[in-house]
Amino acid sequence: MANSEIPAARLRAWWAHRQWLDGSRPGAAAADVLAATGWARSVGGAAPYLGLFARAGLGREAVDAAVARLEVHELPSARGCTYVLPARDFALGLAVGAGAPESELAAAGKHLGVSRDEIEKLCLAIAEALSPLRPLEPTAIREAVGGSVRVLGEAGKKRGLSTTLPLALGLLQARGLIRRVPVNGRLDQQRYGYVGWDQPVAGTAADLARRYFSWAGPASLRHFRWFSGFTVATAKLAAAEAGVVGVPGTDLLLAPELADSFENFTVPAEPYYTLLAGIDGIHLLHRDLARLVDPADAGRPLPAGRAGRSFGGEADPQTHVVLDRGRIVGFWEYDTGEQEIVHQLFVPPDAALREALRRTEAFVREQLGDARGFSLDSPRSRAPKITALRAAGSPSG
Repeated sequence: MANSEIPAARLRAWWAHRQWLDGSRPGAAAADVLAATGWARSVGGAAPYLGLFARAGLGREAVDAAVARLEVHELPSARGCTYVLPARDFALGLAVGAGAPESELAAAGKHLGVSRDEIEKLCLAIAEALSPLRPLEPTAIREAVGGSVRVLGEAGKKRGLSTTLPLALGLLQARGLIRRVPVNGRLDQQRYGYVGWDQPVAGTAADLARRYFSWAGPASLRHFRWFSGFTVATAKLAAAEAGVVGVPGTDLLLAPELADSFENFTVPAEPYYTLLAGIDGIHLLHRDLARLVDPADAGRPLPAGRAGRSFGGEADPQTHVVLDRGRIVGFWEYDTGEQEIVHQLFVPPDAALREALRRTEAFVREQLGDARGFSLDSPRSRAPKITALRAAGSPSG
């Protein structure tokens, strides 16, 4: 990324500012946070909770209540991946993610002999079986639709598709006809039921570009392509239709209404620390980790990582991260046995950093119980990282 005319610290601090990671929006509603800072990637871990807590101090109950009221919801969206979206973006999120289930159906037709007619009939049966109020889990849906679900045998298992049910559920979700709801109301669990829905699906690539460059700008066209999954031609056209403007001397683009604010922005003098998931939007909207890493930290070994691998060479953080004005200044994980955050800091801890650690530790311990990175993360699987973090220690302060 060509940005030699803009100091890295200024870019990082601006991104943190636009992501509301500067303590400026305490108590903001979950939907407002997501509308202003971007959709929160959800993979069955604690990332949405940690992100909303860091940005607005929201507790788990407040977030779960927003989910229950459909002010925010987890939906398949950009690239077909699941994100937590505000209600204003439900239609757009579904529209930009609609291609993924179609691609999965095409692949199943090619490799497993599944026809569109078969899946469309299954879609009709599922839609008739579901109500808007009482969620049915996949097992109950299979029982309700009888023989409409077909087992795909060993060939299907090899492709991660044991029956035709996921194909139909994916299409119905993308069409806004059903939605997936967590059985216990929590975003960091992966047991779901499905209910009927009637959600319009609408929006263009340019609509996504307008939002993206407001959340993530300055960002390059490459960054936008990563987030959206668009081709080069589609991304260029969408950015042009969105009216984004270039940042002089760089390959970065910005929403036009932010140009003056960016030009006049200065880096805050005092640090402001937040503890975030490794897949938080401050990283994942661009997925360009080097932006947030100081050169002095790039060579740090990964906690429990393979020999020869260093932090600066990774595509994604391998742990949760501590941030200060856009710079990653530490690694952390949660030890469920000791009920505490274990960390490796790159800077000496001051009173503000100790307080950020204390607040987040209390939040995880009292409201979440754990801070899983993703659905398959577990206390046992992260034990080597925790041991490595304890051994590494942190600078004294």
